[in-house]
Amino acid sequence: MLSAFAKLPMGVVAGAAVGLGAAVAMPTAHASGGFQLEAVHPKWHHNKSWAATYDHRALRRGYEVYRQICSTCHSMRYVNFRNLVGVTHTETQAKMIAQSYEYKDGPNDQGEMFDRKGKLSDPFPSPYENNEQGRMANGGALPPDLSLMAKARPGAEDYIFSLLTGYRPQPAGVNLRQGLHYNPYFPDGAISMGPPLSDDNLIENEDGTPSSVPQMASDVSAFLTWAAEPENNARKLLVSKFAFGCMVAGSFLYYYKVHRWSMLKNRKLTWIK
Repeated sequence: MLSAFAKLPMGVVAGAAVGLGAAVAMPTAHASGGFQLEAVHPKWHHNKSWAATYDHRALRRGYEVYRQICSTCHSMRYVNFRNLVGVTHTETQAKMIAQSYEYKDGPNDQGEMFDRKGKLSDPFPSPYENNEQGRMANGGALPPDLSLMAKARPGAEDYIFSLLTGYRPQPAGVNLRQGLHYNPYFPDGAISMGPPLSDDNLIENEDGTPSSVPQMASDVSAFLTWAAEPENNARKLLVSKFAFGCMVAGSFLYYYKVHRWSMLKNRKLTWIK
């Protein structure tokens, strides 16, 4: 039975995890006085062990989910196109993506602003010119920047995944203002953002991974977690090198200590009467 379960697609397993989590999760008190369900805990590739790294194929799929769906409302102004190089794309691919956007720059020698194609050093483009435009386009609610979302919310990737897959029909006895949606994983259950992922906006993955709402939610959750801490893999590699160096140095020190003190420890003392 376990072998059959292991052969299930990621989307099916993730969907089952969401349903099970919604069934057994207990509501927790929130600072605002309301309640929200505890986030489900899928098994993430980068959390398997202390030395586990990100699944780069999942990060690439997650970037596509952000670019094609999330970026229409949310910015990521603290992530630059150069951060994608060697992680989700090659340098050439990242340059092509950057050049597909236009940025206002200047002033030039005549003191005028001008439009230019994007460069690797540019941050991801914002969907709005300013915060006021963002509020006006979203009924007064400003969509938050997603650069550090995984660090700003308790539960990190678990919370993001649960939120994206947690939209439910409004239950009886719950009254929501017009324009709000019911999501038990959001504080108080009322969220102004509608379900961003649906079966109508499935993304065709380049690596052939079957697309589904849980799959897209899993991929973009991993991508946002990486974006909040892009140095995670490098830090784990540095720690691994340091630990290996300490073991080698410790071995030499132990050998030197034993060799240095062997004559004193092994000598035989006799008493002359």
